[in-house]
Amino acid sequence: MTGTSCTQSYAHCLQCPRQCGVDRTCTPDHAGKAGFCGETEQLRIALACLHFGEEPLVTVHGGSGTIFLTGCNLRCAFCQNYQISQQGMGSAVTTSEFADICLKLQDAGAENINLVTGSHHIPAIALGLEKARARGLTLPVCWNASGYDSVQELEKLDGLVTIWLPDFKTLSPALAKQLCAAEDYPDRAKEALSWMIAHNPLHIESVRKDGVEKDKILQGVIIRHLFLPGRFSETADVLDWLKANADGKAIISLMSQYTPVPFKDNEAGLARREKALSAIENRLVSTEEDSDLQDLIAAYDFDYLFYQELSDDTSWLPDFSREQPFSNALSKTIWHWKSGFTA
Repeated sequence: MTGTSCTQSYAHCLQCPRQCGVDRTCTPDHAGKAGFCGETEQLRIALACLHFGEEPLVTVHGGSGTIFLTGCNLRCAFCQNYQISQQGMGSAVTTSEFADICLKLQDAGAENINLVTGSHHIPAIALGLEKARARGLTLPVCWNASGYDSVQELEKLDGLVTIWLPDFKTLSPALAKQLCAAEDYPDRAKEALSWMIAHNPLHIESVRKDGVEKDKILQGVIIRHLFLPGRFSETADVLDWLKANADGKAIISLMSQYTPVPFKDNEAGLARREKALSAIENRLVSTEEDSDLQDLIAAYDFDYLFYQELSDDTSWLPDFSREQPFSNALSKTIWHWKSGFTA
């Protein structure tokens, strides 16, 4: 269970734009209700690993010390991490145990602490990071989330988090409603991204190891956008906003690895997902789309942009029921929700 100093934030939960007001607190006399995010006050984690599949500025030499949290305040129909974001796979930890995991990742050579999908647990995460800092954590911390964040809550991470890695999924309220169950996603994401950019100017340093020199981000914002097959105009709209509001102030990461996920769920769950996915073409990105995307980003001429090479390899899709959810080339597990510390 999380520390008592942040319990009040869960009593009438307004942590994210959902503003669902659920009493998520856990006491001996109260089990705690789950919010829209699927989680009570208990901070639950599915995996901590050295991750080598992030942007080069984040992975650098040693890999990103990535912690995958259970639950999510979105219901993205295409989510590759659906086992933990939507089906509750994970194990509860105290904020002190969370600090232990951060320190273990640091000892393993991680370049940073990379927190994946933590928007529904900011008070507990902030407390855990404070405990880790007090015990010797010196790594920069990265906030890796959907972009569906409350600025008021993000301010609690100011000074604890210096690297921001948000998604920017769409500017279409209708598409956000069907795919993510959040019609207000575009407005909330623009607010959150604007705050991140304003408070975190880019700071990148060159780091040499074993004769190899690589750039490493210590502070700043990397904005991810995943191209959705068949929705070229959606990506053009997002890039328009990014050119006007983020170019030269943040790094853009345009991703083309959309992959149909072999979801496992009951019949009703699969039917709901299929209906939501009818908003897009649920397939791999075509070579023609890839070529058009490259022409588009060339026309925008962003100051700093990553673009992922097209691939039809789907072996990277994770299975969080395994101690090694990703391929060995992509990650090294340090802590798993079934077995605890593994290394």
